[in-house]
Amino acid sequence: MIVTGIVAEFNPFHNGHAYLLSKAEGLKVVAMSGNFTQRGEPAIVDKWARAQMALENGADLVVELPFLVSVQAADFFAQGAVDILARLGVTQLSFGTEEMLDYGKIAELYELKSAEMADFLANLPDRLSYPEKTQAMWETFAGLSFSGNTPNHVLALAYAKAVAGKGIALCPIKREGAGFHSLASHLEFASATALRHRIDDADFIATFSPSGDLLGQAPHVSWEDYFHYLRYQILSNPDLTSIYQVNQEMTSRIRESIKLATSMEELVEQIATKRYTKARVRRLLTYILIQAQEKPLPQAIHLLGFTEKGRKHLASIKQEVALISRIGKEAWDPLTQQADRIYQLGNPQLVEQNVGRVPIRIDNSLQ
Repeated sequence: MIVTGIVAEFNPFHNGHAYLLSKAEGLKVVAMSGNFTQRGEPAIVDKWARAQMALENGADLVVELPFLVSVQAADFFAQGAVDILARLGVTQLSFGTEEMLDYGKIAELYELKSAEMADFLANLPDRLSYPEKTQAMWETFAGLSFSGNTPNHVLALAYAKAVAGKGIALCPIKREGAGFHSLASHLEFASATALRHRIDDADFIATFSPSGDLLGQAPHVSWEDYFHYLRYQILSNPDLTSIYQVNQEMTSRIRESIKLATSMEELVEQIATKRYTKARVRRLLTYILIQAQEKPLPQAIHLLGFTEKGRKHLASIKQEVALISRIGKEAWDPLTQQADRIYQLGNPQLVEQNVGRVPIRIDNSLQ
């Protein structure tokens, strides 16, 4: 049986995501970010609403990525997600990309030369950002070039690294419509960025998301809802270097910048440098907001929802992998649950995100 894995944020779910799910084959297993995303932002609607949108539009099983997988640079995000999908028995990985390459060949190359490529990365100058280093690596070893406007392609290369040696096939699907960060609204597929910018425009949301009603009804949040909490965390913590990945250089820049910044965007603009990209800065600020410490990743996989097909798949693997369907007094992942409690502060309409919540069940057995 074909079991297709998809790594996603669905922030928010739009027509392009529905297209991706429609093109994926077999049973569709989604490993989805929780309430904070890869680029260091709070998801515009919570993980339960986004899981429901996915299940109503073609996904068979949705599981949650732990916080320290969700909020990471592309390589670590991809590796953590693929590790979870591999445990769930996926045979292939589908993803959208701006470049239609033979990513399987690239995975084979990485499997053969991973040690050399790691040495190459380690010897590049520190003045380069991590994305610049990885792009230099791919240019040198695979002859690839980068336009600077292909974030899905960059993530696809991270998936190629992550699946190397795992026997998981790579199935790229050409990204259609607006670019990743585009605000364009004249195309069939608007970007998630455009939907977030026009989240209060009901007609726009109905046009570009198959889950317009649910998206409109769910409580919304943005970074500005957490900025005052972030300011408090920065000003009250005597040692920001105790926070995950925050070094002394960043501590100094953050403490100086928070004195003048009046918004999250201002703060990021003031802190970011050529070496420290805006995405990296947002991740660091998210770690400070959550007061994140490096912790082992949870062994069990948290289920957010499934269809009847998904339930049958879970029954077939439950002896091989630890699954969590209900979080009670004993934590699944303390850091993710801490992040969720802080996420709830962003909107008084947000409800409990973990304790007592059970997976969403969608009955598609008659479809």
